[in-house]
Amino acid sequence: MACADTTGAAPSIDVVAVPQIVAPSEVEARELLPSFLYLADAAESGTLDLPWAGGRDFAVGAFAQSRGAEVPSRLVSSAKSWLCHAGVDRAAAILPAGDDVPRRISPIDATAAYLAHLREAWNATVGAGARLEEQELYLTVPASFDAAARELTVRAAREAGLGDAVLLEEPQAACYAWIAAAGDGWRRHVRVGDVILVCDVGGGTTDFSLIAVSEEQGELVLRRVAVGDHILLGGDNMDLALAYRMRETFAAKGAQLDQWQLRGLVHACRGAKETLLGARGPAKTPIAVLGRSRRVVGGALKADLSRDDAEHFLVDGFFPVVDATTRPQHGRRTGLQEIGLPYAADPRLTAHLAEFLLRHREAGAPTAVLFNGGIMKADALRERMLQVLRGWDLDVRELQGIHLDQAVARGAAYYGLARRGRGIRIRGGAARAYYVGVETAMPAVPGVPPPLKAICVVPHGMEEGTEAQIPGQEFGLVVGEPAEFRMLGSSTRTGDALGTVLEAWDAGDLEELSPMETTLEWPDHEGALVPVRLSVHLTEIGTLELWCSTRDDSQRWKLEFGVRAAAS
Repeated sequence: MACADTTGAAPSIDVVAVPQIVAPSEVEARELLPSFLYLADAAESGTLDLPWAGGRDFAVGAFAQSRGAEVPSRLVSSAKSWLCHAGVDRAAAILPAGDDVPRRISPIDATAAYLAHLREAWNATVGAGARLEEQELYLTVPASFDAAARELTVRAAREAGLGDAVLLEEPQAACYAWIAAAGDGWRRHVRVGDVILVCDVGGGTTDFSLIAVSEEQGELVLRRVAVGDHILLGGDNMDLALAYRMRETFAAKGAQLDQWQLRGLVHACRGAKETLLGARGPAKTPIAVLGRSRRVVGGALKADLSRDDAEHFLVDGFFPVVDATTRPQHGRRTGLQEIGLPYAADPRLTAHLAEFLLRHREAGAPTAVLFNGGIMKADALRERMLQVLRGWDLDVRELQGIHLDQAVARGAAYYGLARRGRGIRIRGGAARAYYVGVETAMPAVPGVPPPLKAICVVPHGMEEGTEAQIPGQEFGLVVGEPAEFRMLGSSTRTGDALGTVLEAWDAGDLEELSPMETTLEWPDHEGALVPVRLSVHLTEIGTLELWCSTRDDSQRWKLEFGVRAAAS
């Protein structure tokens, strides 16, 4: 969490330390609040109290992370990845995932718990006369978050008592942090025609974005010209890979780990990875897993993981040298699967990057790279990524100077200043084009559903705050009975204008988002098909509203995509 006091002549951007439970009955303010939620049992009552709240039966942050490694059935993690998973009910109590889980909450509630902790911590330590919910707030999300995930993020903020915060894409925030760190000198590091690749590898996701440098009226300007798809591949996958590697080490010592111990081992490897890959990481660190047998000395199994082994395993496994035509492997899917996150089938980040650059080649070849995300603190990982890019005949240089743990928060605060005219703004608008599905009128044919046209309601690059009417078309709206509204998105169709009709499309061109099922009420018109005009509002906070209006504007219905119930 970072802030900028706008009352000063030259406001500085400061990181705010967050008080949190770090051990039973021990509170400490730390720069980072790990996004973990521990759901305690009754025996831990009284040990998770905070200066501003007693009787807590849960903990957020550092202790949640460490305690959850010991009791993984009580640990909620990857809430942000679940928040953007359209295949589940994100308002349902589904976390922690897995069997033998004593307590569960929803991804929205988990996200709200993190945000509520930040609000309470600020108000207890900083907020005398300046409560957090009364400030100008910015929340960062992956650039690949679709309209539904953005709306759910806003909903979680409201549930946390923060009101409507403005959303900002994390790769853009990282670029803002770089501009803030470089000061006026940022213009000496880039030139007209440059294309900056932001490579953001976080805990659960990987985001690629391209930001082009151009000139207007003698001034350098920045424009975000491409974003990648949502790739569930990041630090969590690396933790799992290290855990399987360490399981082999334990097996060689005669200790076979069960699934409960493996889950604990994954969380232990997360902590080890962060320790080893840090700027001044040790040569090795111990890995401990609770034993299941009284014969285990000290109740735990222990082994060492070296820095060299971790780097070598992660570099070759996740950042292998591939050529520029490589594509991620998708593999054959088993007919029955556990309900879980749709992780990327191919762990090779370099293959995903090659696909991204080919898909967006019209945006230009990158000439500079800005790394973001705690994973990229490891020199070996950054060097390998640069080696691969240069092997594709790309003359790229690394933009340096940001604190990889703080960059997104600092960049968001800078963005707030830029919106007030006190900094450089990156232009870009909507990262994706959005379409609404319209059923084609045709005679009924047994076994053949009516084709679905796609109408562009948000062109790529539409600026936040824009309101516009879909030109020259009327549609039939079903009112007074349950109906399904289908929404689609594309990160590659950058040339479609508002109202463009796609008569035919495929999954490689458009991605169908989670549909909305709702009843739009109009008394005495149950089951009617009402002629309406469509208009769209891309809000300042980054969410999408689709309005349906009768010809005389006597009735209007609003659809907010990502919310299961629509407001009439």
